Amino acid sequence: MYYKLNGVTQRLTGAPAAAYNPQGLRPAAPPASPPLIFASPTKLVSEAGGQAEYLGTNRVPDLQKAFQRSDGVPVHLKRGLMDRLLYRSTMGLTVGGVLYCLVALYIAAQPGNK
Repeated sequence: MYYKLNGVTQRLTGAPAAAYNPQGLRPAAPPASPPLIFASPTKLVSEAGGQAEYLGTNRVPDLQKAFQRSDGVPVHLKRGLMDRLLYRSTMGLTVGGVLYCLVALYIAAQPGNK
């Protein structure tokens, strides 16, 4: 059921479905698709065949072996020196940020000079 505002009583009243399409508005016609601006040739899925073209070799099996090796190293440090550098710099910045926040809170908590 649709509702419309009664102009006399200023209340909502029940209305037939025609109230949903006010005067001047017609039901929407399906829009025509716009012309292509850049009409470049495309390769359809059926033309590509069953194989997908990749830019490199599949490294997933090698990475799975490296990450699943049980050598006691956490997974976020398994790939070597760069992982250790990123981890330590992240932890250093985190500790530095916490210290900076604590200093800022200490300074803000001091009473102002009169």
